[in-house]
Amino acid sequence: MSTPLIVIAGPTAVGKSKIAVELALRLNGEIISADSVQLYKYFRIGTAKLTPEEQRGVPHHLLDILEPDDNFSVADFQKLARQKIEDIHGRGKLPFLVGGTGLYIQAVIDPYHFPEMKGQEEIRRKLRTIWEEGKGTELYRRLQEVDPAAAARIHPNDFRRISRALEVFYLTGKPISSYAQKKNTTTSYHLAMVGLISSRAELYKRIEKRVDQMFAQGLVQEVQSLLAKGYDPRLKPFQSLGYKQVVKYLSGVYDLNTAIQETKKATRNYAKRQLTWFRRDPRIRWFSLQGADYQKVVKRIEDYICRRIRVHVE
Repeated sequence: MSTPLIVIAGPTAVGKSKIAVELALRLNGEIISADSVQLYKYFRIGTAKLTPEEQRGVPHHLLDILEPDDNFSVADFQKLARQKIEDIHGRGKLPFLVGGTGLYIQAVIDPYHFPEMKGQEEIRRKLRTIWEEGKGTELYRRLQEVDPAAAARIHPNDFRRISRALEVFYLTGKPISSYAQKKNTTTSYHLAMVGLISSRAELYKRIEKRVDQMFAQGLVQEVQSLLAKGYDPRLKPFQSLGYKQVVKYLSGVYDLNTAIQETKKATRNYAKRQLTWFRRDPRIRWFSLQGADYQKVVKRIEDYICRRIRVHVE
């Protein structure tokens, strides 16, 4: 019998973490974070990590497991997450995979294969130099030439994913789309996939509020402390939402208000890309949080999960 797995997905700031905790408490579950930045230690405020109090005693996995300068790939996440799922299930608990990093989720639940590569870091440094020289359009054009399928899914401003795709092509001679694809539609898990959504206006309001809170809670000071420890601002986690804009503020490129507004803009754009990604998956059952009674929504999701995976809640 296949292992049951609950997936809670959706755009940033919609409320995934809070609902996942509530469901895990009701269904004897443990949570595996599917967030590509929450993996890193010290990156707390800008990633909206739940505090121990907010976790409410529910075990959370794959949080704070990396140093900021550690190398880590989707393939690494795939391996660790699958191990955690089996471990949680083996202890009689229900595994929840929760987050907004679509590729991470899909790499876990579907039969994705990623190539082993050596020399990746050197190529990435060269690509980043080209990017920082203002030649991002050139890199994106290269990607369109060597892997149009991947380019169609990647935003022209998303250096991390453009770089990853070019690294794979240069090191293996094959486009990343030939590796990171489903060989079939079969998953090894007994899935219940839940998508959370609200109206665009409400989601943007939540994003604005979250960004304001992050800066009020000390996001600038968090970045300053990390830089003071000697971490290079070009490291991967510093390229994420909020951190990238604060680095520009601290280097004099932005004033504080511009950094805040640019963070809001980038987060809104990211939320749109997340929705585009998740809406391609017909296995996701969407639940609207717009104007809904919170407890009633949680109960509806709980009932759906129980029907999907036949969990009997006493």
